[in-house]
Amino acid sequence: MPLSRRRLLGLSGSATQLASARPLTTRSEAYADVRTTSSEVQGSDGKTYWVTNHIVQRYAQQGVAGKPKEYLVVWAGDENVADTVASDAQDAENEPGSPPHDPVNTVRNALPGPDFLAVIDVTKGSPAYGKVVNTATVGPLVENEPHHMQYSWRKGDTVFAGGLFSAATYAFDVTDLPTVKLKGVSLPIDTPGGSVPDAFWVLKDRTAYGTYMGGPLLPGPYRYSDGSVRIGNGFAGAPGEVVYFDQNGKVLSESPAATPEGGHAECQNLPMLDNPTCANPHGIQAREDLNTMVTSDFVEPRTLVLDPVGPGDELQSNLFRSTVRTWDISDRNHPKVKSVSYLPDRPGSESKEPVHRESSAAMECTVTNLPGHKGAFAQTMKGGAIFYAPDITVADPQWRQVFDDGTANKHFNPSSDSRGAGTHGGWVQTSPDDRFLYHTMIGRPKGTLGPDDPGTAGGVYVLDISKLVNAGEHPKCNLSVQPEAEGGHGGPDCPTLVGAVGINTNEPGKGPHFGTVDHFRLGADGKYHDTDQPGRLGVFNYFVARSGLDGSHQVFMINLGEDGNVAVDEDFRDEFTNRVGVEFNRKVWPHGPFGNAKPHYGLFVVADKDVE
Repeated sequence: MPLSRRRLLGLSGSATQLASARPLTTRSEAYADVRTTSSEVQGSDGKTYWVTNHIVQRYAQQGVAGKPKEYLVVWAGDENVADTVASDAQDAENEPGSPPHDPVNTVRNALPGPDFLAVIDVTKGSPAYGKVVNTATVGPLVENEPHHMQYSWRKGDTVFAGGLFSAATYAFDVTDLPTVKLKGVSLPIDTPGGSVPDAFWVLKDRTAYGTYMGGPLLPGPYRYSDGSVRIGNGFAGAPGEVVYFDQNGKVLSESPAATPEGGHAECQNLPMLDNPTCANPHGIQAREDLNTMVTSDFVEPRTLVLDPVGPGDELQSNLFRSTVRTWDISDRNHPKVKSVSYLPDRPGSESKEPVHRESSAAMECTVTNLPGHKGAFAQTMKGGAIFYAPDITVADPQWRQVFDDGTANKHFNPSSDSRGAGTHGGWVQTSPDDRFLYHTMIGRPKGTLGPDDPGTAGGVYVLDISKLVNAGEHPKCNLSVQPEAEGGHGGPDCPTLVGAVGINTNEPGKGPHFGTVDHFRLGADGKYHDTDQPGRLGVFNYFVARSGLDGSHQVFMINLGEDGNVAVDEDFRDEFTNRVGVEFNRKVWPHGPFGNAKPHYGLFVVADKDVE
């Protein structure tokens, strides 16, 4: 039984009452010394929005003499009834003894609780290493479905964090960690031209762009900030947009991701638009020096948020996108789409189900960083492929496949096959020096490619991309025309696999969805400094429960070698189970006994006083 839009937005009085009915002050002995502080802002609707810190005093005080603390700030959601796929809720209604049409009594952890930022101590050598120092809960909205933030944090940056279901974007002040303050909140009424916020990119002046993957709140024509008009099919539909925020989360402009001419016939919508479009931007990264931004279109998000079609439905397959857009951002307040590229499929892909072609579900993208490079990468979640365009400044960037995710499967688990389709790759990020490409994979759940499919494990892998990005505008690597692509062969400058580590290797489809790079290094002056040689990654084992890809709700630390080799940090352990990785499936948190939580994404952050 799909939940109503009002329910998903978390604006109903009943949802708020359910949250407040659960105990907020009960503490286990583990969190007996919690100190609470709050900060509030007024939303554009006149209501009060807040963040409340629950700081565990002894963890905040534990440290290494003379060494400032570094934190991993994780945006996490309370596990609740909104996580239930509609078909599962309907099945639950038919179970003996279950009241009809009553998912609250048939779903675990059904009552909504507060979503939060978990502030975890990740200071090397700290006695509190891996401990949750603070849970900064947000209110009054519940069931936000916390999703992405920006890809990295620098001193002075606001932390932008989106709610997939609530269509709200929070602007957090982290200058005085472990304390978090709320600078502002953008509500659905502030962004009527888009819904379902996804990822953010912070510019050097601390303003930020955010991708809103879904369509305008209401179906019909919508006039954007630049005066242009597009026809949309409503909340969580199409076309999406890019929102420009100031440092406090105030909306400065809304820009359409759809071009006036729309897309091709393959760009199906639900309900169908007269001028169909694939404009559903998910990933976003920018090169300010090139006045160019890249976004990748993933899916018309109704299939994730409102669950109108079931897994394997042909319509759902056609709602996944294969397009990547470049934008001219020379006018920061009015970015404009410059190109729309359809990622290529390899020969023989026409025999595959549409959802498993190499180009299917262009979730994430990442730009190169050095002045001499103009390229960018994109990846597909369903197709299991990595693509590269050597120059994103041209009118028609030329994308080609340069790696197949299946090549990494056996490095995660030797018994796996080498098929990349359905392995659910997610985060992709270039290293600061453009030498490496980091990538996470959830893995392929059992039965994805048929009833006899055993599935594959997930994990993290690293590619050496130096030859490719240094090949200039005409690299030779192009797996799109190479039949031996699954073996990773496609040209002398193709990326090479230099590191891979499996996570939850005996559980197909339970690997990490997203990751983040620790670009800080402690200097001799006792301050943290930026480095182009990062030593570790943080990865997060959760996607979106309503999609059927729930994940294990764990956070892991991955050590990086100078040669790109990777290994799970065995010292990063849960404070209660002592197992490797911080468990977000737990009964109690510093803010109370709210049970399991869902860690979607996080950032390495240092208090302002401790970073140069």
